[in-house]
Amino acid sequence: MKIRIKKTYICGQVDNWELQTKIIRNYKPQVGDVGIFEITHIGKHFNVQNDSKRNATIIEGDRIMAAFGTRYATEQFEGYVPEHVNQELHILGGGGTIGVIKSMHYKYKDIGPTKLRMIGLVTDKEGNIINTKKLMQEELIPFTGGAASMTNVILSLGSSMDSGKTTTAAYLINCLKKTGHKVAYIKLTGTVYTKDCDLAYDMGADMVADFGDYGFPSTYMCNEEELLSLYETLLAKVLPLRPDHVIIEIADGLFERETKMLLRNETFCSTVGGVVFSAGDSLSAISGIQILNKWGICPTMISGLFTASPLMIKEVRENTSLPVFTIDDLAYGKEPARLFLRESAMATT
Repeated sequence: MKIRIKKTYICGQVDNWELQTKIIRNYKPQVGDVGIFEITHIGKHFNVQNDSKRNATIIEGDRIMAAFGTRYATEQFEGYVPEHVNQELHILGGGGTIGVIKSMHYKYKDIGPTKLRMIGLVTDKEGNIINTKKLMQEELIPFTGGAASMTNVILSLGSSMDSGKTTTAAYLINCLKKTGHKVAYIKLTGTVYTKDCDLAYDMGADMVADFGDYGFPSTYMCNEEELLSLYETLLAKVLPLRPDHVIIEIADGLFERETKMLLRNETFCSTVGGVVFSAGDSLSAISGIQILNKWGICPTMISGLFTASPLMIKEVRENTSLPVFTIDDLAYGKEPARLFLRESAMATT
């Protein structure tokens, strides 16, 4: 019986491929290298997002097409590309990112990761290993800052993973749409999975795009040049829409490697017209504002998970003059939209 191979989302551009089961001796995979993997144990991930964005159930014995990558997720996994493939491998992200876990959040201690073994490499007709990043490499544009000058860029930042920045971004999009603006959404960094883009689209975004569109299984451990090129390229992708605003979400918290790298880059910051900062509690809200101010960044507004608590809202308002908005404020009010003018809200020091 022929086993169906479930193609994950990151491998959507992979066509006309062959399976090479004889893996080169001392082969060390690179980020984006595509392989066929057999599921040996179901843990945290019991489905994967396939190339049509549907969550496909997986069970032990299933085979999937996925790509090697990394992950940084404080509420889930820290994982890296393995030194060799003849070892236990793990699903790092449901969009098809495969690697080896170095650490995980305590809540997954008993569940553990979904485990795999490698069946073989995916190659083209000439025997070259197919790499998702290399497939899209020619599409990337060098960073100039020119794309950002054609619209108003609004960053959605968070104090940490799961602080509410995606929800804040989505409801801000809805708010801007209700006030007559054309809005695009970009997920600039993270681990490939379309949930955030899907939410933004469902909340009214006229167009969505993310780093996965250019073959990145994740952006963790990317260099600064790659990140800035992705920024320029993704903006150029949505500009034909002629958006009044582009909401750009940067994954994880302020101290995450790529987030900090971008926010400490004065040239990047000079292209941004506004900042939405989300926080999980009142202390992280005030501390995050102080950190951003130290870096020369003044948020335009604050929201996030802490706004579910009236007492936390009170604590934040007692310690900052920045406007605080709940989800309902964003959903039904017009004031948040008025804050985002073309003038830059980020002053670099």
